[in-house]
Amino acid sequence: MSATHLIARDELRLMARNRVAVIALVLLVLLTLAAVLSSWSHQRGIAELRMRHQQVAAAAFKAQPDRHPHRMVHYGTFIYRPLGALAAFDPGVDAFTGNSMFLEGHRQNSANFGDVRQSSLLVRFGQLTPAFVLQVVAPLLLIFLGFGVLAGETERGTLRLLMLQGVSRGQLVRGKLAALGIVALIVGLPAMVGFVAVVAQPGTLALPMAAIGLGYALYLALWVVLILLASGFARRGRDALLALLAIWTVAVVLVPRIAPDIAGAAVPLQNRLQTDVAIARDLRQLGDSHNPDDPHLAAFKQSVLQRYGVTRVEDLPVNYKGLLAMEGERLTSGLFDRYAGASFAAQTAQNRLVDAIGVLSPTIAIRALSMAAADTDFAGHRRFLEQAETYRYALVQRLNRMEAKNVSYADDIAEDAGADRRKRIAADNWQHMPDFAFIAPSASALAAAALPGISILGLWLAVATLLLTRVTRLLGARQ
Repeated sequence: MSATHLIARDELRLMARNRVAVIALVLLVLLTLAAVLSSWSHQRGIAELRMRHQQVAAAAFKAQPDRHPHRMVHYGTFIYRPLGALAAFDPGVDAFTGNSMFLEGHRQNSANFGDVRQSSLLVRFGQLTPAFVLQVVAPLLLIFLGFGVLAGETERGTLRLLMLQGVSRGQLVRGKLAALGIVALIVGLPAMVGFVAVVAQPGTLALPMAAIGLGYALYLALWVVLILLASGFARRGRDALLALLAIWTVAVVLVPRIAPDIAGAAVPLQNRLQTDVAIARDLRQLGDSHNPDDPHLAAFKQSVLQRYGVTRVEDLPVNYKGLLAMEGERLTSGLFDRYAGASFAAQTAQNRLVDAIGVLSPTIAIRALSMAAADTDFAGHRRFLEQAETYRYALVQRLNRMEAKNVSYADDIAEDAGADRRKRIAADNWQHMPDFAFIAPSASALAAAALPGISILGLWLAVATLLLTRVTRLLGARQ
């Protein structure tokens, strides 16, 4: 048996004799399994609840009696964002962004009912998920188990004895690296096994799962190398422990916390009140599509009359109010899209800045990677909002076309006792309305979104490995 294998075996034997280390490792494994089961149960409950509410909302919309089409425009409907199976591993921003939207005419509403607004305060401090355990808790356990693997040899004076017995510096470091790597494997394996068992269902995407697995393998491997690097550089185990705790605090706690604040200060984002005020101001310039004689829409009225070759809206073969509603929706939707696009651009710039700061913190990189592959990041939320708006616009315009074709202009402007009944169209029209169907991204798209995070972690690991190689050459020189 080679010296490397002997050193790895002896190091594992020493760790196994450490009762505190064994208890901590067992507790982490149990915590990971609990995180897998609780996260899976939570996400399954959320998925079933959203599906049930979606069915109820669709049934309520289609169960409406005979109505004027424009009343249905304002009646609106709810849609809910479905979550993929990978959200059980990393729910990402879903708990904060909201999961349902109310769709109606003349408005582009935001998502509502995020978990942090309707759950206990504990949700605000982070959910117990496999991703959280691997990102935050696992590195801390590895630090306490491995801070003295090299510093302890130096402090006890056994490093020189090992070298006198023919053990090279490289063999020593590789043996310690293998031992701590096995511990990291034990730490990460329950999460990965539970992850595969929970989400490996028909329809689950293999490429994003592989990207997540690779990302966390790189992340834990990086911490193993960093621990050996600090332990090899320090003369005493206490110094190595303090240095590693400082690194963990900065990389896992401090930088991920201040990075969004830095991004928010660098790229200001209008709040909801400011946006609503600006939109209301611009809407006044577009005119009121409920008023056939609105001066702001006079040019549209004239173009419609010229297109049909008539001089009065009463002579049009279609209901002018329906055409006007379609034009008003087109104008307001364009305005909403412009403000939404500006907001998305600002948020995208903020996220890019945070990702750039991820070069200073591998935890930011693994979080971005994990959420991107699970489709629970900002890009996934934006995808839902954009598809919801596309569906809303198509639904409202379809109802407006019904008003233009199925309701006469004379009845639409009439105010006699029977006018309200004449304006209504049959309820079976609502039965033919298409339901909202969220189009999930492809496996290759999700895996590609995880590549930047994988690249950053790979770069971190390469630099740390090079530094460890240099420290290995100097190992024992200061003893």
